[in-house]
Amino acid sequence: MNIALWVIIGIIIILFLVFISTYNGLIGTRNQTKNAWAQIDVQLKRRHDLIPNLVETVKGYMQHERATLEAVTNARNLAQAGVSAGPGARAKLEGELSGVLARLLAVVERYPDLKANQNFLALQEELTSTENKISFARQYYNDSVLRYNNQIQMFPSNMVANMTGFKAGEFFEVKAAEEREAPKVSFK
Repeated sequence: MNIALWVIIGIIIILFLVFISTYNGLIGTRNQTKNAWAQIDVQLKRRHDLIPNLVETVKGYMQHERATLEAVTNARNLAQAGVSAGPGARAKLEGELSGVLARLLAVVERYPDLKANQNFLALQEELTSTENKISFARQYYNDSVLRYNNQIQMFPSNMVANMTGFKAGEFFEVKAAEEREAPKVSFK
């Protein structure tokens, strides 16, 4: 009887250690996903900070494009207001901002003096660099969400996840068809 008791205690200890290890792995993966989201947030903030400088630089050259400038400013304000939104809502707001920025850069093509302005060129390069960083941060975030979701949905960690209340993460994805299309730029 003494050996059977020790076997049962050993099994309980092993199961407890597996539970703790799995739980800690879930916590680590969830925190990695939160960190990846924070990295997107950093890059989006950087983009939001660049836009007023870009608009101010362009204003002097583009007196007849007031509607475009206002659309950029409004989209930026909406995107900034949505910082606490989830990934889906945030993706929609940022997609709209990307669309109006693309329109602004397409309109800029009509102003050769503006295209040659060093301040504008520097801001445009900074914005392009930031857009690339946002793209990489989104990809990293989605990879992190995939790892996290796989972990909470696969056996045996799904049992621990269900017992401890872990919920699936939301991907940062563009859902509207028009946001998936490449912006049309005309060099007429």
